[in-house]
Amino acid sequence: MNYTVEKLEKSQVKFNYTASVEEYNKAVETVYNKTKHKYNVPGFRKGRAPKKVIEGIYGAGVFMNDAINQLIDDSIMELEKAGEYELVAFGSVEDVDIKDDGSVVYALTMVVKPDVTLGAYKNLDVKKSEAKVTAEQVDEYIKAEQTKQARIIDAEKAAEKGDLVLIDYSGSVDGEKFDGGTAEDYELELGSNTFIPGFEDQLIGVKAGEQKDVKVTFPEKYHAENLAGKEAIFACAVKAVRVKELPALDDEFAKEVSEFDTLEQYKSDVKSKLTEQETKRAEREYEDTLIEKIVEGSTVEIPDAMIKQEADEMIHDMEYRLMYQGMRMDDYLKYLGMTREQLADEYKPQAEKTVKTRLVMNEIVKAENIGIEDKDIDARIEKMAEEASQTVEEIRKTMRQEDINYLVNSIISEKLLDKIKSYNGGKSAKKSEGADGASAEKKAPAKKSTAKKSADGDTKTEEKKPAAKKTAKSAETKAADAE
Repeated sequence: MNYTVEKLEKSQVKFNYTASVEEYNKAVETVYNKTKHKYNVPGFRKGRAPKKVIEGIYGAGVFMNDAINQLIDDSIMELEKAGEYELVAFGSVEDVDIKDDGSVVYALTMVVKPDVTLGAYKNLDVKKSEAKVTAEQVDEYIKAEQTKQARIIDAEKAAEKGDLVLIDYSGSVDGEKFDGGTAEDYELELGSNTFIPGFEDQLIGVKAGEQKDVKVTFPEKYHAENLAGKEAIFACAVKAVRVKELPALDDEFAKEVSEFDTLEQYKSDVKSKLTEQETKRAEREYEDTLIEKIVEGSTVEIPDAMIKQEADEMIHDMEYRLMYQGMRMDDYLKYLGMTREQLADEYKPQAEKTVKTRLVMNEIVKAENIGIEDKDIDARIEKMAEEASQTVEEIRKTMRQEDINYLVNSIISEKLLDKIKSYNGGKSAKKSEGADGASAEKKAPAKKSTAKKSADGDTKTEEKKPAAKKTAKSAETKAADAE
């Protein structure tokens, strides 16, 4: 099919198509073969009636709308296959018309990958923070372990902050009890901020056997709308006051919580582990700062369709996580007091930032000719097999194409971070392996895409393509207008 191209604003391209009468008739034939079983024609078994007979009964244009949609689908597939334009979203179908000679004209507006003007990404003034661990941090860590090993015992005293109180409580608003406001044998740590503000403070000083009315006001933005901003009274029966009896910090404690024989050995090991964690944190922070500075200095006009697509995918990912927690998205939205559209609007700023980061990083991948070879994938699979105590063949059998794609993008990302850090005085991702892994995968150049090395050496990163079926449906109204 012949077409001309018009470049529009916001990374949109209009393709003005002309399909010859032969191409249109071929599309009609394709549609007839796909749909002929749907027509009831007297004297013929379903799917056996000739096209001319069906057209004679149902009208000459019975296959027209679907044929035009078929032409549109074919056009998009040809554009994708040609690869001259990186299509990222479908825009619209316009100006559909069947000419007197039987040819068909129509216009496709598609959103294409926007041009990126790279800012500086070499010799940036970004310093890596030094990994320091103080004696106070070590003490805090050990104190937390000490608290985990504490014995909980009943005490004949007034409750203090940090103590636990065992209570029965019953809440009411204007004298009426409400759902979720009643419990028995609830163990509450005073000062933990588990309950709404003011609740725990009013239980400081109570003793076992006492009754206490706790008066609080629910926050204005409380998740239960019927309670938001309301004053409530919780009648509390204090059944016990409990304290934490901490173990002594000595060699016996060290033996209990670690593989070491002395407290000094344990402290030394804690400092070593905290230093390792801090080193990784500093490395991630350095990488993040570098990337943020590169992205801020680069220019790209991001199409609204790409932002919407990313926001929708973020919601889909959240929906998937909620499902594994046994929660439905509709229930979660109800809890938030939001619609799906409102949630998408909230995600759009982060979605825009994510898309820009991906586009800019992809541009550096191309500028630096960063590619991937089979040996890179083989090495990573070998490592996965070793970690899983399996053979390479066993790992390969379990891998789907999307797993391979993810692996490819992870390797590309690590190479990209290597290159960026080498230009800015930082260590390579390989030298600081473990510290870089999470950040590298988070900064994957192309989300859920396949990066391939082309014959001329350039790295092609394939963005998501619009679905042809959706395009066909979108064309129905326009095709109907042409009938």
